[in-house]
Parts: sequence; C-alpha cells; structure tokens
Amino acid sequence: MKKFLLAALLLTFAGSAAADEAQIRKVVGDKLGVKVEGVQPGPLGLYEVRYKSSQGGGMRIVYTDANATHIFVGKIYEAASERDLTEERMRKLNAIKFESLPLDQAVKIQRGNGKRVLAMFSDPHCPYCKVFEKTLQEVDDVTVYVFMFPVIHPELADQSKAVWCSPDRAKAWLDVALRGKVPTVAPSCANPVEKNLQLGRSIGVNSTPTLILASGEKVSGALTKGDLNDLLDAK
Repeated sequence: MKKFLLAALLLTFAGSAAADEAQIRKVVGDKLGVKVEGVQPGPLGLYEVRYKSSQGGGMRIVYTDANATHIFVGKIYEAASERDLTEERMRKLNAIKFESLPLDQAVKIQRGNGKRVLAMFSDPHCPYCKVFEKTLQEVDDVTVYVFMFPVIHPELADQSKAVWCSPDRAKAWLDVALRGKVPTVAPSCANPVEKNLQLGRSIGVNSTPTLILASGEKVSGALTKGDLNDLLDAK
C-alpha cells in the first residue's frame, strides 16, 4: 500500500500543460528502446504512451508529463473504487474479436443455459488453473471454451491430446484439470494442441489461465467467483 500512496503523491504533481508529442515519442522511444505507437491524455494530467513490447504480450503503457521530463512506469489505481486503471486500459488495447477465435479447437463445457461465454487458455498442470477450475464449478449459465495450452510441462502434452481423443472431451478435461485423472485413451487422434500453442503465442497469451471475455478483452489469473461474474455480466 505504501508504494501505491507514494505513486499517487508523485502523480498528483504531474503537470497538465499541452503535450509535446514529438518530444514524448522521442524520449520514451530512446529511453526504453521501443517504437511508440501512440500518445494521448491519460489519468491525473499525465500522458499515456503506448508501445509494443519486443518480448511479445501485446501493447504496453507508460506515462509521462507533458514534455517527458519524467517517465512513470507502473500502474495507476483509483483508491475509492480499487480499480486498476492501467490494467483496464491494457485489456481494451489488447482486445481481440471473440468471434475470430477458432472455437472448434477448444473443449466446450456448458453449464446452465450457457448464454454467457468465456474462452480460456489453460494448462492442466498449472496450480492457478486448478484453483480457477474449482471456481468455475460454482458459476452457472456459462459456456467455457477451453484451449488446452500445455506450456508448464511440455513433455506431458500427450495428456491434453488424450483429452481431445476422449469420447467425452468435457468430462476428460475436468477429470484431469480438477482431479489429476489422466485419460487412458491413446493420444493418437488428430488434435489441435500444437495449433493452440501457436494461437496463444500469436495473441499474447504468456501465462495461464488467460481468459478471453465476450468483449475480446484478455484477463490473466485465477479470478474470484464474484469478479468473474462481474466480468461475464459486463456489457
């Protein structure tokens, strides 16, 4: 909390003069070694500077004052609402079209009427994924498209392939993800696991679980039931 308070105090003193966009682009580009994609007004009188990371992961954000005499690296939190304004903005910048996802490469799991939709890149050997799978069991009226993404133990990718080769893919996935019960089916059928790995990397999935909402926004980490329901119900 102390570092958030310190950041807030520093940001409060940021100037609100008209930005020298050319200067901002040059300074941020030179100092961070990146190509600046855009500059626009941001929170607290600062300027949002967008760039793509050379290490992947989509668009990134830093903040500067009007002349880039200071560069602020980190997140801005709104204390009253406890919102992470930087994370929210990053999700919008890196959103993709949900309908562009190759859903035929995912294991489909439906609960209730299934009217709310969610895509998930998940690894059955990811501890956070296991926690989140338990949370998903408490969420109703949702259709989850699971893109199996075995990156933690690539040598065990055959387990995900066996899920795909199972007669009931949804049950097989839940067995391995929740209970560690590996399918006994041979992983020899045509499967999309390698395609899923390529897909995830191409859209900036660099951790599991990574969720893609109906809006196309990406969210990483094991959300709570309340936070997940809020995101699923958001318009």
